Amino acid sequence: MRAAVLGAGSWGTTFAKVLADAGSEVTLLGRRPELVAAVAERHENPDYLPGIPLPARLRATTDPAEALAGARIVVLAVPSQTLRDNLTDWAPSIAPDATLVSLMKGIELGTAKRMSEVIGEVAGASADRVAVVSGPNLAREIAEEQPAATVVACADAGRAELLQRACFTPYLRSYTNADVIGCELGGAVKNVIALAAGMAEGLGFGDNTRASLITRGLAETARLGVALGADPLTFAGLAGLGDLVATCSSPLSRNRTFGERLGRGESLAEAQAAARTTVEGVKSCRSVLALGRRAGVDMPITEGVVQVCHEDMPAGKLVAALMGRDMKSERPVTA
Repeated sequence: MRAAVLGAGSWGTTFAKVLADAGSEVTLLGRRPELVAAVAERHENPDYLPGIPLPARLRATTDPAEALAGARIVVLAVPSQTLRDNLTDWAPSIAPDATLVSLMKGIELGTAKRMSEVIGEVAGASADRVAVVSGPNLAREIAEEQPAATVVACADAGRAELLQRACFTPYLRSYTNADVIGCELGGAVKNVIALAAGMAEGLGFGDNTRASLITRGLAETARLGVALGADPLTFAGLAGLGDLVATCSSPLSRNRTFGERLGRGESLAEAQAAARTTVEGVKSCRSVLALGRRAGVDMPITEGVVQVCHEDMPAGKLVAALMGRDMKSERPVTA
């Protein structure tokens, strides 16, 4: 089966490796000729996955038409806020019945649309052609072939199963799920919660604080999901709790690491300069909060992250604000 992966960052390159290892003919699309040459000739992505050998069968190009020629699976792996513009350029070259796969974990600024909604709108694709891959999928660990699991969500069970087979390897086990909304929201909101967990780490707090943020962050995510029609059980699975734990706990998580810098007192500009790569939660926190307000859902952790990242509130005040909220009963989905 032919597949195209559009975006040569760490997760796009890793997923291209997964598809190739599972037996597909894969072409990776990158912007920079020198990076594409390194993937094609040295079988390595030195900028994003240095030292990781890539399959010899994995091809790379800077030409979207070449990457998309004959591709039955089209994987989108660009920063979420660039998706609309990039896909507008690529859409004419995508086959009419190709399965479109989102690896992105964000909510679009301005529209508050999920990535699958943007894909459907820009590419003119029905919902049953759009799939989402989500889970505790830190790119470097999967590229190193450490055992992991992921979720393939699609309204069309046949396409979900096709993609499940296409990314099933000895080191990555894939599961199907029909709940696209829940899987996408789990992936988007966890980046915001991971920023808060990182801030707590930077402030010197320990495991109790992180566990509390993870648990209440999961409740916050589930409240939003239920309000938007997701299955609450999704948030107890890989695309919910699994992804949230990994992203809030691992030093490989860009969002957690970024939050640590803010917690240590760095400004947003200083933390961004140190990150050098896209940190999805920093931009998406505003659109996640807008989505919550539109749905009438209380999202205190998300609101606090927005205030720290974009309204100059010190990270220490976020903790005080969360701890000083009115007392409530713990009802994880509705409280």
